[in-house]
Order: sequence, then C-alpha cells, then structure tokens
Amino acid sequence: MDLFGTAGIRGSAEGRVTPELALSVGRAVAAEVRSAEEGAEGGAAPTAEVVLARDGRVTGPAIAAAMESGLASGGVRVLRAGRLPTPALAHASQGRYGVMLTASHNPPADNGIKLFRDGSEFDREAERAVEERVAGEEPPAAWDEWTETERVDTLGGYLDAVRAYAEGFGDDLDGLRVAVDCGNGMSAPATPTVLRELGAEVVTLNGNVDGHFPGRGSKPTPETLRDLRAFVADANEGVEEPGRPDAGGGGDEGAGDAEGFAFGIGHDGDSDRIVIVDADGDVVHEDTVLALLAERYTRESDAADPVVVTTPNASGRIDERVREAGGRVERVRLGALHEGIAAVRAEAADGDDGIDSDTSVVFAAEPWKHIHVRFGEWIDGVASAAVIARLVAESGLDALREPITERPYRKVSVDCPDAAKPGVMDRLGTTLPDAFPDATVDTDHGVRLEFPDASWTLVRPSGTEPYVRVYAESDEVDELIAGVEAVVEDAVAAVGGDE
Repeated sequence: MDLFGTAGIRGSAEGRVTPELALSVGRAVAAEVRSAEEGAEGGAAPTAEVVLARDGRVTGPAIAAAMESGLASGGVRVLRAGRLPTPALAHASQGRYGVMLTASHNPPADNGIKLFRDGSEFDREAERAVEERVAGEEPPAAWDEWTETERVDTLGGYLDAVRAYAEGFGDDLDGLRVAVDCGNGMSAPATPTVLRELGAEVVTLNGNVDGHFPGRGSKPTPETLRDLRAFVADANEGVEEPGRPDAGGGGDEGAGDAEGFAFGIGHDGDSDRIVIVDADGDVVHEDTVLALLAERYTRESDAADPVVVTTPNASGRIDERVREAGGRVERVRLGALHEGIAAVRAEAADGDDGIDSDTSVVFAAEPWKHIHVRFGEWIDGVASAAVIARLVAESGLDALREPITERPYRKVSVDCPDAAKPGVMDRLGTTLPDAFPDATVDTDHGVRLEFPDASWTLVRPSGTEPYVRVYAESDEVDELIAGVEAVVEDAVAAVGGDE
C-alpha cells in the first residue's frame, strides 16, 4: 500500500497528511464503516459511531476539522473527543469505531491518521479497503444522510479504567516517588494523574501539552531523555533506598517521607510508548521491560497454553522468561501486534466450539510498546506505567530485573538496492542456516536464527531504505555480527552479479 505504513498514515502536515487528505480519508472511512455495518446487519444498519480525537500538535485542529467533515458527509455519527492520548481514543472506540490524529513520536511538523474498530487497530485488509476508496475519490453520501457531530468527554473514564486495572497487580504505591517526563505530549493529563490516584508522589518534567515539543524531541530515547536521567540520578545521589517512603514511627517529623525517585518514566507524543529509567538514571533496555511484563502475565495466566506475541527484532530474553513461566512466544511482523493476536486465536480455533480455551494470548508487545490484552487490545503506555509502578512498589525494580539475562546487542545495516532485496532474502534463507548449522531457523519475518545458548540474530530488509538490517544479541555479539554480516554481503554481491 502507498498510503498506510506500519502505524497508519504518517508524514508532513504540509505535504502528506494535509486537511485535503483528511477529508478524503474521512469519507472513505465512513463509506467502509457503513458498508461493514450494513453487511453485518444484513441490510440497512443504524448510523455507526466514530470517535474522533487528536494529539497536541499545532496542525491538529485543522486536520481534525477536515476529518470531521469527511466523516459527517460520509453519513456516520461523529463524536468529537478533543485532545487525547492514543490509548484513550482506542479505549473509547470499544463497541464502535475510532480515528486518532497523531504522528506519535515524529517531529512537530508531521501528523498522522490511525484507525480503530472496537479497541483494535484496523488490520491490513481494512486499511487496504480504505486506501482503495481514497484512490477512487469516494463521493459524499446523499445530502439527507449527512450527520451533526457531538462533543464527548472520554478521558476520565479511561483513566478510571487504567487505575482499576493496575490495582490487580503488585502493591499499593503509598508515596512511592516517580519522575515522569511527559515530553509536552498527551501523557501530561494521563500518567501523572493515574499514578497520583494510585498513591504515588509524582514529579513531572515537560508536563504541559505543547505541539512544538519545546522540552525535548517527542521520541523518548536515551539522548532525548537526558534531562530526566540526570534529574533522577542527581536526586538519588547518596540516597539508600530511592523513592521508597520511610515507614518511620513514633511521630518523628518527616516519617513516611521518601527521598529521590524509585524510577523514571518517559513517554512519546501520544503516550503509546514508554521508556523506564532506573534509580541511577540509566535507561532500562526495552526488551528487559518487555520480558518482565511478559513473564508476569504468563505466570498469572490460568490458561494451559499462555502465549506472548512479539516481533522478530525482540530479544531472546523474552523467550527465556516466558518459557520459564510456562508459556510460549509467537512472533509477527513489526507494527502488526493486533494481527498476531488474531492469528494465534485463529490457529487455536477448535472446530464448532470456537476458540480453544487452553490457548490464550496473555500479552503482546514490541520494544517500547505494550498491549495489555486483558485490559484492551491497543498499545498503551499509560497502562504500562501504572502496572510497572505497582510491580516496583511490590518488589523494587532491581528485583524485577534480576532474573533476566541481558546480553550485548547490536544492529548494523548492509547496503542493498531495493530491487535486489527479494533475491537476497531468498538466498539468505539457505546460506544463513548453512553457515550456522546449530541454529534453529525461522523465515516468517526475515531470517531469524536462534542458538542453543539463547543467542539470536535476525536479518530482514528495510522497508524504507536501501539496506538489509542485521540484528544480533549474544555474549559474543561482535563475532556473531561479523559472521552474519559477511554472509549477507556475499548474498548481496551474488544477487547483484546475477542481475
């Protein structure tokens, strides 16, 4: 597809995600929604509802106005929810449809469009249908089917739901100190509020919504989070148990107070991503965070076959912890966790009885982004913040990380013309296993090799640049990367010579 990428539609608000495009997509979505609803009803269906929200970007109001016009003139009922975190819009789309205008962690000049149905992102088939209608210049509905829009307030209900869900994990926060860098994004009215309602003492950085992102870049990385990291590290200097309230006693002044911070949180512009910073100000590896949550969900599951869905570039440490907890891992292409959940359920179908009750997807995640399946089938950084805080209150971040083996990790890019990528990947399906005969091979999403010592490597073509990406995690990562890179370079040379 030309319009939709791995995370909806995204790009420059001046040249790609323009009000003109939003109007066209709105009409296409309305037509697709009406078609789907009428098909499900076997005839004319009641007017479908679409919740529309945006993040805090400067270009959001104009694009939202155009999207609203497209949806209303397409004959669906539009519920305007204003500015929301993306997971709050997804929560509001349960039982109906949702459109979120956000470019997530992209620069402030960009914007984007994400589509939801019943709490889950549109799959590729649904996105393709919308794209075809956009290309065909979908006309408005008949004039007497146009609708009026309605303003709704959905944030409070979402925050209440996150708080109630998180209370099922870990321990009460009771004054646990947490630093949250909202990055001037949509976590500002969400994560600090939920954590405070759960009992934490929260200090925020960049805690106002500002579509220019003046405090830092909207993508939370070790570099953009340097102020948060320094803030946490400086506050914890010389503190024996950072962020933990002193039980005190005897009425001493200051009893029950905490010093420093137990940990820090960084979000992106729309609050689907989360980064955790430890008490020393270091970023906890994203796969470690994923692994500790995956293990917890697996251990707490009553299913005979608990499944964690993740992506090919995710660490083998996840497989280790999930296996230890009695579950298994399934992988799906990047940006398609919702499709992976659906695929596991489809494979578990048990004849006329529907889904096999022995198999259950308990968690789905890719680095930085988590789906808490029991809560909802959308990526939710706010829910992650609340659940992780409760787990830290119970046992401490160091104890949560202790069972997880963190091996050295590297990623390199090998030059490869776009036209050669199919031939190169086809060749690597044979040459990589031949070069590493002791590895288990998976070719569903590139070529992934897993070794007996839990090391792994993944080779996949870049979807946007003329490279083949090589990922590896191993105690001997430099040696493994060098060996894999040599095989990839030989494949590129051979295919280039063939052409």
